[in-house]
Amino acid sequence: MSYFAKEIFYTLQGEGANAGRPAVFCRFTGCNLWSGREVDRASAICNFCDTDFVGTDGIGGGTFQEAGDLARAIDSYWPLASAGHSRKLVVCTGGEPLLQVDSALVAALHELSFEIAIETNGTKMPPEGIDWICVSPKTRADWNLRYGNELKLVYPQEDLDPAQLETLNFQYLFLQPMDGPDLKANIETALQYCLANPKWRLSLQLHKIVGIR
Repeated sequence: MSYFAKEIFYTLQGEGANAGRPAVFCRFTGCNLWSGREVDRASAICNFCDTDFVGTDGIGGGTFQEAGDLARAIDSYWPLASAGHSRKLVVCTGGEPLLQVDSALVAALHELSFEIAIETNGTKMPPEGIDWICVSPKTRADWNLRYGNELKLVYPQEDLDPAQLETLNFQYLFLQPMDGPDLKANIETALQYCLANPKWRLSLQLHKIVGIR
């Protein structure tokens, strides 16, 4: 199958349990909860997305005919001085990466010694072999993937109560304040919730704070 990437870039992971860790990000084109067009935002299942995942015109983006082609493109962004490093990390994100990430791509990335992380809305089940699964559920979405390494709840969301999610099979539970005009109030609300409910940790978007991608 062909793979469609909006952009590929090297940065620090800005969110969750791996915050601060160097990684190559591969942002896949497309999502099943929003078209990515502003004209459709109001009617989208997820109407608060802050990411451009439309097209293949970003830096490093394009159409890749084979899994190995995409894996090599991702590997080209890892620093050459660390080419033999056993802890190379790729974060497959989007949009919704599980519309495209398959067993062939997992195998190709593992062949190049990458640890594979995905950031998914949880509506699609992953192929075997994903090393780190971060699920970020959305209100009104059909949420099927109810296990993983971390649950990252953008907070607050109407009709999505953190207390109802605490018994699911995740190693970490994160509240991430929703960005936008109410960010300051949302940070305070999430902070207070984590203090009162110690199962939850606060996740801030480090990349936005320090001014990186």
